[in-house]
Amino acid sequence: MRPSKIEGAKHAWATLALLAKKLRQAWPEVRIILRAESGFCRHKMLGWCERKGVGYIVGLARNKRLNGLAADLIEAAKKGFEASGDKQRVFGEFYYAAKSWKCERRVIARIEHMEKGANPRYIVTNLEGPNFGDNGQYLYETVYCARGDMENRIKEQQLDLFADRTSCHKWWPNQFRLLLSALAYTLLETVRRIALKDTTMAKAQCGTIRLRLLKIGAVIVRNTRRVRFMMSSACPDQALFCLAATRLKPG
Repeated sequence: MRPSKIEGAKHAWATLALLAKKLRQAWPEVRIILRAESGFCRHKMLGWCERKGVGYIVGLARNKRLNGLAADLIEAAKKGFEASGDKQRVFGEFYYAAKSWKCERRVIARIEHMEKGANPRYIVTNLEGPNFGDNGQYLYETVYCARGDMENRIKEQQLDLFADRTSCHKWWPNQFRLLLSALAYTLLETVRRIALKDTTMAKAQCGTIRLRLLKIGAVIVRNTRRVRFMMSSACPDQALFCLAATRLKPG
């Protein structure tokens, strides 16, 4: 186990190398793209991606130099807001190298100006070409911002399926609890993807599925031939439950 006082990105590039190796063993022609927040923007990781043919689109923490390079965009967004009173969003790009970098890299700037002032965001990327578009706005909004949905899936497991309940004093019990939570998420994701497809709960979060389809009152009667599951006639989701059960029935 790693001590808690080290930075979260330490050795992340080594983990990425291991994952890339395993993925390419299974799918030799697969294209791998690293999409991460600014906490993982490290020169070793970016350099490894460039050497190994891995795409990356990573957040870049703002600083005075970046804001200086984007000064024209920041000023344009400010003037647009002052003229219209509506939130302004503009995009631009330039090449930038931090002190620890060995080369300049492409940076996309997304500048917003609202009532509270300017809100600049930056990402660094090596993605280009027809698959991703040369438009920085497309890369930011379509490729980079999609990582927000991945964070929602992590929050589902953590909050709805109790992945954060790791209060044991020993490592293995906590690891086992996390494994059970991961298996529960895999099960509910399968229910959502297969059993709830094209229903009102096709995009429901795991907590909603638990409350409406699993955490309900019922009577179970078992005899030698069958097991009967009897729900209340007042259950508001009994039709959806029956549909999901039918879709999950083997054969």
